[in-house]
Amino acid sequence: MPADLRKAGRFALSPGEARLIPGGRAGARPDRSCAADGSRVVRRSMTAALANTLTITVPGTASLGSALPGGTISASMGTVTVTDSRLGTVGWTATVSATNLTTGGGTTAETITNGNIAYWSGPATASVGGSFRTPGQTTAAQRVPLSTTVTAFSAFKALGTSTMSWAPTLVVTVPASAVAGTYTAVVSHSVA
Repeated sequence: MPADLRKAGRFALSPGEARLIPGGRAGARPDRSCAADGSRVVRRSMTAALANTLTITVPGTASLGSALPGGTISASMGTVTVTDSRLGTVGWTATVSATNLTTGGGTTAETITNGNIAYWSGPATASVGGSFRTPGQTTAAQRVPLSTTVTAFSAFKALGTSTMSWAPTLVVTVPASAVAGTYTAVVSHSVA
């Protein structure tokens, strides 16, 4: 450990990389010795605990508005954020899926299938840290149906912690046979 850090009693760490936790056995005395200049040096047993996480944060709920049968609804879901504090140079992929939209008892006339729910990620709206980012669908013309799980965004990060956000849009095509009602669905994002 460099002398200036030893005398100050501080440890230099990059944010999100590691934190120091006192270790050793209970009641153990620290090693106290004298340096050549006569100052006291205190050594304690320390263990590094790595902050090695990959998380995704999504909006709790979103209201898409309304449309007549045979019409479409297009609305932003809010901001989705991925934070990657894993060590090393690693990549991740965020995916998205949806259940059917249903109202009432969920009969055929009360269901809008997830194939009628399209998704497009748009570009990154905010980013911190070095990484190479790739949106799943940059524009509305590239929107994809959520009848299967699709890629929302992917990234390959350099060292350190990186955070990236986007504001996806859902486009719902309401079938002409749909009955009036308040429809709900679950849109799920995950990251790995």
